[in-house]
Amino acid sequence: MAQNMVKVPDNTPDVDNAVYRFERKFFVSHLSSYEIESLLKLHPAFFSEIYHKRSVNNIYFDNCTMQSFTDNVRGVKDRLKFRIRWYGNLWGLVAKPTLELKIKKGLCGRKRSFSFIPFMFEKGCPVDEFKTALKNSQIPEIIKSEFNALQPSLVNRYHRKYYQSLDGHYRITIDSGMEYYSIKRSPNYFLQSTKDSVNTIVELKYNQDKDGMAERISNFFPFRMTKSSKYVTGIESIAL
Repeated sequence: MAQNMVKVPDNTPDVDNAVYRFERKFFVSHLSSYEIESLLKLHPAFFSEIYHKRSVNNIYFDNCTMQSFTDNVRGVKDRLKFRIRWYGNLWGLVAKPTLELKIKKGLCGRKRSFSFIPFMFEKGCPVDEFKTALKNSQIPEIIKSEFNALQPSLVNRYHRKYYQSLDGHYRITIDSGMEYYSIKRSPNYFLQSTKDSVNTIVELKYNQDKDGMAERISNFFPFRMTKSSKYVTGIESIAL
């Protein structure tokens, strides 16, 4: 059964206040990141880079039955995923983390992001480090309650580049250099890990009212569309 959605009022302030949007994911194994970027620059929608490349770090959380993982594998239409995200170095002081709720409804998804207080992330760190940070963060109580029932299930890291179409309606991210780390309750020494230096994930993102042109934009690329998430890929990788 699908995980119950956390009911957070729409007027609850968050970092992104993002609307529901479509995301088309492509799994690319036969081209380098450089070759993918070259294709983007030839695209008739005139994609150009909008941010500097940066490293993305995530800690995913799940319940004791791994419901977020199984819901994704089974293709449950309405599902929810918790993660803590930050940018830059993986280890050391995490100065600007955010707690994110990835909400999926059918083919669309949105993200609710809430500021998390700084914490140390290093080998040997206990789960209580996250719980203490949560307690002292300005996050709605309903989310704190849900989060406290979860445990960390996966750490992943990758390098991301950002592109946007000339009209500003479509964004593309290119994620490469995937790393996955198994995370346990306590202590965490991250001895079980895997790296993927071959495959790249390309994501096309756009608001619901711009779906009409998305097919034409996607068809320009010689990529294979995928429904698999980085979370599912990571759990399956470290379980081997």
